[in-house]
Amino acid sequence: MTDLLAALKGAAESTRLRILLLVSRAELTVTELTQVLGQSQPRLSRHLKLMAEAGLIDRFREGAWVFHRPAAEGVGAALAARIVALADPADAAHRGDLARLDMVLKARTQAAADYFAANAAEWDRIRSLHVPEQEVETALDRLIGPGPFDFLLDVGTGTGRMLELFGPRAARGLGFDLSHEMLSLARARLDAAGLAQCQVRHGDLHAMALGDGVADLVVCHQVLHFAADPQAAIAEAGRVLAPGGRLVLVDFLPHEREDLRDLHAHRRLGFTPREIAAWGRAAGLDFTLAQTLVGDPLSVAIWLGRHAAAEPMDGPLS
Repeated sequence: MTDLLAALKGAAESTRLRILLLVSRAELTVTELTQVLGQSQPRLSRHLKLMAEAGLIDRFREGAWVFHRPAAEGVGAALAARIVALADPADAAHRGDLARLDMVLKARTQAAADYFAANAAEWDRIRSLHVPEQEVETALDRLIGPGPFDFLLDVGTGTGRMLELFGPRAARGLGFDLSHEMLSLARARLDAAGLAQCQVRHGDLHAMALGDGVADLVVCHQVLHFAADPQAAIAEAGRVLAPGGRLVLVDFLPHEREDLRDLHAHRRLGFTPREIAAWGRAAGLDFTLAQTLVGDPLSVAIWLGRHAAAEPMDGPLS
């Protein structure tokens, strides 16, 4: 009862209700909330502190940034979910908030796209500045296995390297990316490799133009830390994953290289296994941390995911 009363008090204010509806759409920093709500940072920080204390939202610090999203568990989480479900989508203030949020999210995506456009030609070399890419590719080769696969989907394909590596094992391969410059390089790479069964397409990893359950192998290689909404990206990858199919997720473990945000447009400084597992559960997926490749200062993790109702994972993805 005490927790419920605290949660009710924490939600009983118009700005806090607006915040709750916004963070239910995407994890947001206080700076982004100021852009949407037009209120001062100290005022919003006070609201966020009270909401966290009431159990309505989770706050997590990552380097110099603090992200906010609805609480994952507890009485406050249940109340927050109910409030979001009861919100009137026709409310004028809510529509205005969502319109401004859309602008903020588009600005996130554009910042990453600008970076990719400026660095497309050197992208593979930039990736190699972290854990040696050859180590990652060797681990992926072992985990993915010989196939064959009906439909390989490469989410955030970049220069098409994953399609080049694993496309020969698939009857069809498709890569999505928002950067036209990256797609041009990917097409050239696929042409040179003679992979006529593989194509690339302009598209957002948060909303891919594909039906449900179409791909038996989905690869998301070093993309999530750029994503405007990584939880939504995992959910979308799970949506297009076929029953019995595999989702291979490669990204950094948590680190403190704050400079990567400015130099290389990283939004997130890595992910914890617990975070990936929680997002997977929300999307109906089970994730297993298959391998960790230790680097200095950046370590890479490889997760294997599949639909929660499917049989346990054993061995390579063949």
